[in-house]
Amino acid sequence: MVSPLTPLDFLLRSASVYRDRIAIVHGGRRFTYGEFGERAHRLAAALQAVGIVPGDRVAVLACNGVMPLEAHFGPMLTGAVLVILNLRLAAPELAWILKHCGAKVLLVDPELRSLAPSDSDLRIIDDYETLLAGAPATPLLPPVTDENSLIAINYTSGTTGFPKGVMFTHRGAWVNAIGELIEHGLDARSVYLWTLPMFHCNGWCFTWAVTAAGARHICLPRPDPAESVRLIEAEGVTHLCGAPVVVAMLAQYCADRGIRFSRPLRIVTAGAPPTPAVIRAAEETGAQLTHTYGLTETYGPHTICLPKPEWDALTAGQRAQVKARQGVAYLVAGTDLRVVDAGMCDVPRDAATMGEVLMRGNNVMLGYYANPQATAEAFEGGWFHSGDLAVVHPDGYIELRDRKKDIVISGGENISSIEVEKVLADHPAVAEVAIVAAPDAKWGEVPRAYVGLKPGTTASGAELVAWCRARLAHFKCPREVVFGPLPRTATGKIRKNELRART
Repeated sequence: MVSPLTPLDFLLRSASVYRDRIAIVHGGRRFTYGEFGERAHRLAAALQAVGIVPGDRVAVLACNGVMPLEAHFGPMLTGAVLVILNLRLAAPELAWILKHCGAKVLLVDPELRSLAPSDSDLRIIDDYETLLAGAPATPLLPPVTDENSLIAINYTSGTTGFPKGVMFTHRGAWVNAIGELIEHGLDARSVYLWTLPMFHCNGWCFTWAVTAAGARHICLPRPDPAESVRLIEAEGVTHLCGAPVVVAMLAQYCADRGIRFSRPLRIVTAGAPPTPAVIRAAEETGAQLTHTYGLTETYGPHTICLPKPEWDALTAGQRAQVKARQGVAYLVAGTDLRVVDAGMCDVPRDAATMGEVLMRGNNVMLGYYANPQATAEAFEGGWFHSGDLAVVHPDGYIELRDRKKDIVISGGENISSIEVEKVLADHPAVAEVAIVAAPDAKWGEVPRAYVGLKPGTTASGAELVAWCRARLAHFKCPREVVFGPLPRTATGKIRKNELRART
């Protein structure tokens, strides 16, 4: 009486229960759940016709839209594995990933065709609608007999070395999608705006979660504040996700125009620790912002900063401070979250002692594809090692303080780059900031700030240093401020390795 867990069941159910409800909106195109299910089966049949068999890799290179959303179901209906590619990568990086995963088919947006490699062993399809038009819509039963078999491989966008292929399973995808549905209140009345790229951990599993709820997908090819606001109002959007930089852009656009949303809107942010300033700005639009934390290796979010009723009595500034914490494990992750010292002993709940964040359980990857050494290192001691340093507050909520490699050790004192960045981000002229270690003859190393200013504002290095010294212990404050745009990875994270190389 035990059935394998797979998110393929979500579409089959919604295509029956919500058959006539609108499932997907992309520009002027609208598809019902019945049509969504039929098109996914056409995609499966078309892939079988070109030789795809169980276990094969089907890659996708596309902006948010109908094709990548349907590809979260169609290939797997044949037993294939989805590899959705980061469209911000350069052609040589994409070619390396396609070769490493052994993809047999690449579905690509015509506008991105130039990024596809010239590989005779790879079948490239850039006319998606023609592919579907010639295929039957014969219903297929999910060919999943082992829920721990692969459903997707997502490649990390590390700042050094080659990316690693993170293996997702049907069970893990099902569990994480249900986690998103529970934690963020998705139901059939929900309308989800795709401001988050679907190539980020399969859209943090919202590709499957929104479908499970029978909610509506509103496809936005690329983040755009003006179009986001238009769609939020026109389509009655209730939910969206995005990295802090995307949330900040939307909040700034609204602030500049005096926009406050007329209906309830829930924003989920993750990808990097949001500053209290970003949280305050988002809530000034009338939205409810929820902060989550995780990695590609945890299918996206693993923890959530669950709001507590007693926080309602706090000022907006105080509430933003506590909401900037990474919080507690998702319900589906249970208690599989720890912060430990070098001996893998749990740190005290004193909001001061730093340790590494460890995870395990249902929403942690199977391992790295074709990389057993990296897998063994990541799971040393039976837990996944995140590489993130955090403290634990007395209430059990964790708060990130740094990456292991980003900590600044000055005169023997550990300085959290995130702590200093939060203070600088509160300055009214600062749009983005990164703290890295710079060599110092006396102290070994000291914090250096790299700062991007908001348009139309000015600030001097001395002013920003003084701002920090009024709010932090002086040894934590940057000794130098460098102005200019900050380099970012293909997923929008600041490339601190490049900044360190400039010191």
